[in-house]
This record gives sequence, structure tokens and C-alpha cells, in this order.
Amino acid sequence: MAQGSAFGKTILIGDQFVLEEVPAIVSAIPFETIAEVERIDGEGWVLEDHRVEVPGYKDKKKDQQVVSINRILEVMGIDVKKTPIKITYGGSLLAGSGVGASAASCVSLARALNAEFDLGYSIEQINHVGWEGEFSYHGIPSGVDNTASTYGGLLLYQIKAGEKRFERIVAKKPFHIVLGNSGVTANTALLDDYIEELKTGNPATFKSRMETITNQTYAMKAALEAGDLAEVGGIMTANHEILIGMGLSHEKLIYLCNLALEMGALGAKVTGGGRGGYMNALTPSQEVQQAIAAAMEAEGYMVIRTTIGV
Repeated sequence: MAQGSAFGKTILIGDQFVLEEVPAIVSAIPFETIAEVERIDGEGWVLEDHRVEVPGYKDKKKDQQVVSINRILEVMGIDVKKTPIKITYGGSLLAGSGVGASAASCVSLARALNAEFDLGYSIEQINHVGWEGEFSYHGIPSGVDNTASTYGGLLLYQIKAGEKRFERIVAKKPFHIVLGNSGVTANTALLDDYIEELKTGNPATFKSRMETITNQTYAMKAALEAGDLAEVGGIMTANHEILIGMGLSHEKLIYLCNLALEMGALGAKVTGGGRGGYMNALTPSQEVQQAIAAAMEAEGYMVIRTTIGV
């Protein structure tokens, strides 16, 4: 029997446009999915999923999960007809749209299989397997989620001329965020088609928005390195306005962002693919973080409090 773990993530900017070669800033969050693999009698594989979830998330993702696990087993060359296995998922990461739950499940499983079958994979190979497992969830995955899940930390991630690359961002100081869940499970596999519709429907406007978001991303990187959280927050909020205009937010996410801003957040925006899942609020202190999180919970929303940039 062997275990593997992988981080959840939040994306501060650039979420939906990595495949358009727009850079994104992503951070792992200190919540993990843990996969356990053990050999069993019989044939094939069985799954027990004990992850705490946003209601309905696991059921909606069930078919995609089966395809994902089969793809990971194929890529890693594991024949479960000859060596049947039981996969068990658990851990502290809430299973829901927008926090890299699918990537964390893929990467943690890759690590557990690597350990159980003594494959000797490097961290780069683990990251690649995580990316392969993401296809069923995302259509064509950008690789940003599985990279944050695999490596951890605060990263600038970009695809350039087809090559995936990332660099670590050293923040001046750690900062507190609130992740509020809308309760809406988004189908991120449909996002690529929607982005393509936006691009072909008005190419000039789409190009202008991509340039703006690219500039915002590099400005945010500089602000993070300088410790200017007010600037980071302002960029987040401005970016969310662009996403709202593109139909990539959701009325519940907009409500939660406005609530956070009214209560003193420095900035707030949708995180992840959008159209459901989580929003992310940057707070100036742990006290403001706690107040915002408590207000959301009082209205029945599921919340993650965390610190990133450590």
C-alpha cells in the first residue's frame, strides 16, 4: 500500500486564458488531496472517494473521474487486469470547482501509483501524468492546475510557442485570502469552446482584452514582489470586471466579491475557470479575513481561509 498527496490551488489572475498564451499567477494552497493505492484480489480497479465535497460535485464529475483514472493507468503502464488495485481518496482539500480538486486527485494518484509500483518517476514526470489525467475534466488542460498541485508555492505560469514554463514568485510577505464557494459546479470542459466563440465573434475586442490581462498579470507579479497588496487587490478587482463583461463570472460569485469588498477586502475576483466554483478575496489582515469568511458562512456558503505567498 502507498500514498501520494497533492496541493489545491487558487489562481490570482489569467485563469481562463493560459491556452491563449496569457500568463497566469497561481498559488498552491495548504490543503491537500491524499490518494491511497493498495493491491487487491479480483480484476480492474475500485474507488472509495472520502473527500469532503461541495454538495453534488463528486456525482457530477464521476464519469470524468473514471476516464481520468483510466488514462493515468494507461500512461503509467499499469495493467490492473493483472494487478487489480483499490484507490481511496481523502485529505483536507474540499472537492469543488475552482480550487484544483481534479488536478490534486490526478497528481496524488500519480504519486501513489509511482510509490506502490516503484516506477522511479521524477517530479517532472509526475507533473506530466497529472496533466494527462486532467484531459477528461478540462478538454485540453493548460497545465497550470497540475503544476501548482505538483510543485506548490506561488508561480507565474505561461505557455509560449507551445512550451509550458513556470517561474517562482517570491512575495515580499505572505498574505491572507478567503475562498468563497458559489455552490455552483462548473463544467470546465466546455470552457474552451466558449472562449473560442468569444475569440471568433469579435477578434479585435478579444485581442485587446488578452493584452490587457497580460499587462495586469505582469503588474501583479511586480506588486507581489514589492509587497504592495493594495495594488494586487486593485488589479484583481479590475480583472474581475473584464471577466464579468466576457460572461465568465456568475451572479453568486459577483455577490460574494462585492460582499468581500464592502467588508474591507483589498480585491476580489472569480478564481478558476469561472461560471461557478470559487471566488478569491485578498484581505489586509487575518482579522478582516475572519470577518469576511464568517459573513459568508453565516449565509450558508462554504469557505476556505488560507495564507499564501509563504
